Amino acid sequence: MSSHKSVIRFVPFILIAFFICKNSYSQELEPRNYAVIPKGMNAAALAYTYSSGDIVADATSPIKNLELTSNSVTLGYVRSFGLFGRLCKIQALVPFVFLGGSAKIAGKDSSGTRTGFADSRIRFGINIFGPPAQNPKDFIKSKEDFVMGASLVVSVPTGLYYSEKLINLGSNRWGLKPEIGLSYKYKSFYFEVYSGIWFFSKNSEYLNTKTFEQLPLFSFQSHISYLFPSKIWIALNAGLTEGGETKLDGVFRNDSQNNLRSGVTLSVPISRNHSVKALFNTGVSTRVGGDFTTFTLTYQYSWL
Repeated sequence: MSSHKSVIRFVPFILIAFFICKNSYSQELEPRNYAVIPKGMNAAALAYTYSSGDIVADATSPIKNLELTSNSVTLGYVRSFGLFGRLCKIQALVPFVFLGGSAKIAGKDSSGTRTGFADSRIRFGINIFGPPAQNPKDFIKSKEDFVMGASLVVSVPTGLYYSEKLINLGSNRWGLKPEIGLSYKYKSFYFEVYSGIWFFSKNSEYLNTKTFEQLPLFSFQSHISYLFPSKIWIALNAGLTEGGETKLDGVFRNDSQNNLRSGVTLSVPISRNHSVKALFNTGVSTRVGGDFTTFTLTYQYSWL
């Protein structure tokens, strides 16, 4: 068997971690972001996500008892490459969402649906410490212990947005998140922590004429993964978000987040090029937003 084929049999359980449809900034629980893979690896993925929950809004909001259900399909692509001898990855995600919900708006019952594209995401990551960028032949011989990586995620306002409506699929603003990630392998276990900050641009078309702003949103994730000899892996995940208070026309809305989520991920390679992953996560404690239960099933095809 060629070295390329051997690598392809080994890496799908790693690459599939990069594909998950995100329903909000506070729901990210994504293990193995900084996993070591060979340079020149490509992967395409199709993910289905079901989410449901009760959004907790601030006390001044006209929206109460907001319950949403969404079904979304996300197309994704990732490629690894070398830069200054370090392993890098570039990733793109494009979600299409079917959203339905009900709420009380100004004391009146209301319901509605939205169908269309949500905001796209582009992520660039680089492993600063750890094994260098390697071709498939050298990758098979390498050993992963400690990895320190950094990434930059850009949320692109490509989603469906109606300036006169309160509920939208797109945010009509840019988001930028720098992040630092640490990963340590001990025998068959991987221990990971990530810390990042979301920064947002203004939305000057909120309810047509209002200006919506959001302060930086801090995020922290931790993951413990176990790799079986069959290359199946399972991970326990936890995530915390803090801050992100919003302003409407310069007036703070007392809606800072303090949300804790937990979940589990199972990844299964089914052949040399194909793999599947299932992810479940839910809110443990919620102050504002993020009180969702989410299930994601992802299929991936990878090649060199």
